[in-house]
Amino acid sequence: MSDMSRRAFGGLLGGGAVSTVTGAATPAQAAPAERPFRSRTAAAPGSRPNFLVILGDDLGWADLSSYGAPHIKTPNLDRLARQGVRFTDAYSGSATCSPTRFSLYTGRYPGRTKGGLAEPVADRSQGLDPNHPTLASLLKKAGYDTALIGKWHCGWLPDYSPTKSGWDEFFGNFGGVLEYFSKLGQLGDYDLYEGDAEYRDLRYYTTVLTERAVEYVGRKHRRPWLLNLNFTTPHWPWLAEGDAETGAEIAARVRAATTPAQVTAALGHRDGGSVAKYTEMVQSLDAAVGEVLAALRRSGQEENTLVLFASDNGGERWSYQWPLSGQKAGLQEGGIRVPAILRWPARIDGHQVSHEPNFSPDWTATLLELGGAHPDPAHPLDGTSLAGYLLRGERLPERDLFWRVRGNRALRRGDWKYYQDAAGTDHLYHLAADLREQADLAPDRPDLLAELKGAWERIASGLLPYPDRG
Repeated sequence: MSDMSRRAFGGLLGGGAVSTVTGAATPAQAAPAERPFRSRTAAAPGSRPNFLVILGDDLGWADLSSYGAPHIKTPNLDRLARQGVRFTDAYSGSATCSPTRFSLYTGRYPGRTKGGLAEPVADRSQGLDPNHPTLASLLKKAGYDTALIGKWHCGWLPDYSPTKSGWDEFFGNFGGVLEYFSKLGQLGDYDLYEGDAEYRDLRYYTTVLTERAVEYVGRKHRRPWLLNLNFTTPHWPWLAEGDAETGAEIAARVRAATTPAQVTAALGHRDGGSVAKYTEMVQSLDAAVGEVLAALRRSGQEENTLVLFASDNGGERWSYQWPLSGQKAGLQEGGIRVPAILRWPARIDGHQVSHEPNFSPDWTATLLELGGAHPDPAHPLDGTSLAGYLLRGERLPERDLFWRVRGNRALRRGDWKYYQDAAGTDHLYHLAADLREQADLAPDRPDLLAELKGAWERIASGLLPYPDRG
């Protein structure tokens, strides 16, 4: 497939121009269509930017209207996309919550660290080693203020915490899930903290996090800052702001639980939710992001703040994934391809779309470079900085994107993807022509399959082995 036809095909499957997806505007009202990304090479370097990194939780690739969702309206995130760059081929660092967070915080494959082997972190024995350098600790060393608001999911007190890993401030939950009103979490206890102390607030969690983020970005900052804003929305349990009664029922089941499995079952809310409820949750996430961005604008810091929005992994259950196959926890496209939007008015033009493949560790490398921070030589990054591509018109180097989870393996090189399913069967897909991963070309291209499989195995050989489940 030619480069032109591949780009056109990717643009169609990625939702096309925002004005086309939303569809209601007349020609006179329509925003300019997206154009292929080009860097603003004449821009002056300027001062180091602030970084606002926003994560949705289990938000699927096509769950935003700017990515093609026909029934979910996300005007604030669509506006963010129009003001910057929408990435159609962005990926999470893994297929579940905490390994991806490990990859974003460290810039490395989750399997580089013991805590990253948990898929996801599930008890107090697991977590991000406080001695390991992180995005926050390295930027802090370079002169940044750092804060994390929302979901941490890289270990519990007393051994693990954002404030032990480079963030000056923490306000949020330690675990992977909590009931949105009572704040009862993954271990069955209360899980909303300010620093290392419990913070009591029984309002809807998305609202609480939004208020705290609005306060942070509105401060008079003396130094550049990094804010990781990690919403739990739209992760289960399936609760919107008006669902306090249902939340109380779930909380009662958590309190009555006598085993971890019963806590998980209560919070998993398998007897609840719907497409309509999920839509409500995603739209509440969009509204929350809109409030934070409005506060950033009021503060006068919008021009030189780089905003990155993404999801921690693919969607599940109620998520809109078309045309992707698979979902969270697996390495088909639906489990790891995510929406990603970048805005930085001082340096990057709006109304742009990029089809360059990237994944979570790349953003770590990018933010470190833009912030003037240097990786720790003892912990080399697995991500590739996109700064040259975004700001200087450089071509991204050819490289492989690699994923390993229990039961699946995957590697992407250009438009080709090697995938091994849970049965141990190897597959080969050409994503530009087959984004749904249905036409298995492994029998037709055995040499290429062997080459990509060998590349995967060479990377995997340098990672820690999974512990024996027995």
